[in-house]
Amino acid sequence: MSEIPSRGRILALDVGGKRIGVAMSDPDRIIASGQQTLDAQPAKTVFMRIKHIVEQEEITQIVIGLPLTLRGEVGPQAEIVQTFGRELAKRVAVPIALYDERLTSVAAERSLEAMGVKKSKRRDHVDELAAILILQAYMDSLRSAKAWAEREEQNGER
Repeated sequence: MSEIPSRGRILALDVGGKRIGVAMSDPDRIIASGQQTLDAQPAKTVFMRIKHIVEQEEITQIVIGLPLTLRGEVGPQAEIVQTFGRELAKRVAVPIALYDERLTSVAAERSLEAMGVKKSKRRDHVDELAAILILQAYMDSLRSAKAWAEREEQNGER
């Protein structure tokens, strides 16, 4: 796997059995915005669509939400997502990271409910919002890691 670039758009995917939530960052990796949700089947078509997005939007990295169990273990859905990530990696030339996304779909559902979105309409937006939450959390973790490394470097030079 290649080195993760420090700038450029990140594409986030919330992979489900029926739909795939999609979000994208700005080139400076500050803001996560939702994109059109993809149908998860047929797999060949979804991989082609993701590859097209990567090329058109000049994506430099992909992050896929990894739904670990509450105990932090890899369950059946996480295994499906890992397989999806391996298959996608065969088709795109950018680094792919799996990121712990426990409870993002629950948080997305609650956010939509709090915003007053009718239950019948929530399904249309929960995957997109979950992808936004995954991407924002991932970008925040990158910034935290960078800040920590910079502090360590400064402390080492004193």
